[in-house]
Amino acid sequence: MYVQRDGEGKLVCVSREPTATCDEFMAPDDQELLFFLSDGNERNEQSQFHASDLAFVRVLEDVLDLLMDKGVISFTDLPDAARRKIMDRQSLRRRYNDVDLVGDDEPLI
Repeated sequence: MYVQRDGEGKLVCVSREPTATCDEFMAPDDQELLFFLSDGNERNEQSQFHASDLAFVRVLEDVLDLLMDKGVISFTDLPDAARRKIMDRQSLRRRYNDVDLVGDDEPLI
């Protein structure tokens, strides 16, 4: 996502594509961006919880990858439902990355 900031550094506009005014890249799971998209409602605990979930899912994916890379667990050790969810998520990430919704150095989630 690309954002525009005001003179105080606060987000004022978000775009999927870079524009003349939205030229700063921000990861889609960035806490500041998620807060802005939730209309800045600090009391919106559900939105904050959702943002935390998104960030934590990425951590869990990295931990699973690390454990599999080190041979601690095997993909086939996981239950069928978990394997399907992991494969679905990897497929989604590849599709989003292929359409350049995020930068080359940034994961989608």
